[in-house]
Amino acid sequence: MPFPSTSDAESSKYDISTVDLDDDRYEVKQSMVRNKYTVRDSAGDVVLRGKQKMFKLKEEFPFVTGDDEDAFSVKAGGIMDIAGNYAITDAGTGEEVVVLDEDYSLFMENWTIRDPETGEALATIRSKNKLLSGLRHLVGAANLVPNKYEIFDADGGHVGDIEGKFSLRDAYTVTIDDASDVPKEAVIAAACILDALENQ
Repeated sequence: MPFPSTSDAESSKYDISTVDLDDDRYEVKQSMVRNKYTVRDSAGDVVLRGKQKMFKLKEEFPFVTGDDEDAFSVKAGGIMDIAGNYAITDAGTGEEVVVLDEDYSLFMENWTIRDPETGEALATIRSKNKLLSGLRHLVGAANLVPNKYEIFDADGGHVGDIEGKFSLRDAYTVTIDDASDVPKEAVIAAACILDALENQ
């Protein structure tokens, strides 16, 4: 049996114990209920469901598996003191796995997926359309136009995409290359969160 490569060992450090996301393509769809999401794999099976808890002091998005078992939660303001950051906590271990750090400016949306202890960047999610990103924050009707994002690894290499679709309910296809060591759970959670935040 071959030994795991360094990148395999690194990526497993950021895996979530309660879910096994080994597909390279996922569909994220918002339900009729605001900020409630279902994630399906390429076979169409539900692998995750998440819903933003409203009226809390800090925003929280708990996710469950397709079998309704607690998977992980995403909470505003993790251990790292960064404005606009969200910590992903493994429901099985209670440990923070990664931190999603929103670097927001008027004309660009960047999300960085970081190590929760060192702050080291593991991946970046960037909006492909600067003008549309700006308009979505200024003009409500611009939210009807689906946004598109690119996913980059720590070295700046392109490893995937988040493609919005024209739909009454927000829907995204998240594609991550097989060779990527980017944490998939974090990218999929980010796809739900950035959609929810854009629609506020």
